[in-house]
Amino acid sequence: MLTSRNKQNRRNVLPVTALLAGAIIWGLLWYPYRLLEQAGISGPVATAITYMIALLLGSAVFRNHLRRPHLFGGKPHLLFWIGLFAGWTNLAYVLGVIHGEIMRVLLLFYLAPLWTIVFARVLLNEILSLHGYLVIAFSLAGAIIMLWQPENSGSLYSSYADWMGLSAGFTFALSNVLSRKDQHHNVQLKSLAVWLGVGLIALTYSLFLSPVPVLSDISGKMYLLLLGVGLIVLALSVIMQYGLTHTPANQASVIMLAELVAAAIGAYFLADEAMTKREWIGGAMIVSAGLFSSRMNRA
Repeated sequence: MLTSRNKQNRRNVLPVTALLAGAIIWGLLWYPYRLLEQAGISGPVATAITYMIALLLGSAVFRNHLRRPHLFGGKPHLLFWIGLFAGWTNLAYVLGVIHGEIMRVLLLFYLAPLWTIVFARVLLNEILSLHGYLVIAFSLAGAIIMLWQPENSGSLYSSYADWMGLSAGFTFALSNVLSRKDQHHNVQLKSLAVWLGVGLIALTYSLFLSPVPVLSDISGKMYLLLLGVGLIVLALSVIMQYGLTHTPANQASVIMLAELVAAAIGAYFLADEAMTKREWIGGAMIVSAGLFSSRMNRA
């Protein structure tokens, strides 16, 4: 017979395990998108298809939640902005990891705690403490070290993939703060808004800026891979929402750093990529800033 403490420990283990598994899978999700790119299915097209698959399946799974008449009450414009910014987050992330170095893109994406502090102050009226200013300074210093190019007269100009990683982290923080601000809609509806936003933005990008493959040219294996990634996106959304809902924010931010470990191992073995000493230093500063921000929230 389980004691109350054992039951509590079991309840704590499940969300932590969910977050850890989700972070590891997210850290490796770039690989199937690269395979699809190599097969002639561009990142935007693959993103549009996989998130539309998640949207269709999610609509079926959450259909009972969508029948409630009050779901679209309150502030529906927040759902629009959440979907819009989450849409660019996921598309920019895919574009970054396809065309750039995995760890550089992910570490620049992890400037999100810096942007979160700023947006939380503006949109949620959360007061910025001394720790908050330290997080901002440390994050920016780490980004400057990573992006600084001494061979180009010390300029900060960087690659297309780097800017995609930066912009993805920026809009990721904004969509998360808006999601926290939106207390009128449930998790299921927010998830559907995210899938719809990603699908529409990726589709729009594909129509104007990316080559669209002929459907008959796509092999059966690639169709199965698209379906598999769509199922993973759906499952990960549910898993991560469960973990984040039942885990303290400071603990969750530390667990999510497992994504960087998984990405580093995957980039080394699957893409034969290695980081320079300057990138390791800048990345360590960005990760440290993320840890400091979690302590600031706890305080």
